[in-house]
Amino acid sequence: MNSERHILSAFDRDLETVQAMVVKMGGMVESAINDAANALENRDDELAEDVRRRDKAIDALELQINEEAARLIALRAPRATDLRMVLSVIKISASLERVGDYAKNIAKRSNVLGDLPVIEGAGMALRRMSMTVEGMMKDALDSYIQRDAALAEDVRKRDLEVDQMYNALFREFLTYMMEDPRSITACMHLHFIAKNIERMGDHATGIAEQVIYLATGDLPEDTRPKGESVPRLNTERV
Repeated sequence: MNSERHILSAFDRDLETVQAMVVKMGGMVESAINDAANALENRDDELAEDVRRRDKAIDALELQINEEAARLIALRAPRATDLRMVLSVIKISASLERVGDYAKNIAKRSNVLGDLPVIEGAGMALRRMSMTVEGMMKDALDSYIQRDAALAEDVRKRDLEVDQMYNALFREFLTYMMEDPRSITACMHLHFIAKNIERMGDHATGIAEQVIYLATGDLPEDTRPKGESVPRLNTERV
């Protein structure tokens, strides 16, 4: 019994360490979202370049989390419930890494946009959209720390608002391009940025769904609400 208690205590300590790394990674990703949006709105090339550099640290932390989680499984042989917690760490860190990639992509495009005509109101609209996603990410991580299924479900529902923002921007950019062909290049870059932000919202929602699974033992059965679909271009890994 004492031996089992000792093993469980060691597992708990190791798990807390890995979870603290996930929370740290989440904070880095939240900052990346915020700074990428600021760099875009203010055409701040220096800040955009900083976001791009910092993505390497996010990638390195995900690798470290995966290595620690694998070690935890190998050395501690966790029971079913504990294994679920360890696997959630791996899934959540993967989602955070992808959001970091999207922030980096936004920063890359903001550098390019600096040499293109300004599309009136686009920077502010994308900033609002990114603030919504940043709030979702913060609440998703808070729900993970607190194992708060209700907060996680609230995050999940808010993804609809992000989809609606994306759809509205998509139509707005199409209108600009039809009315003024000189705006096509800028609007295409802005569309890709909007799509990246929309995908960030999807990943925040995915984290929230992992929290619901951890807290209740079941993934949500209903399909998450989505906005009206519009034609979409492939923006993965752009």
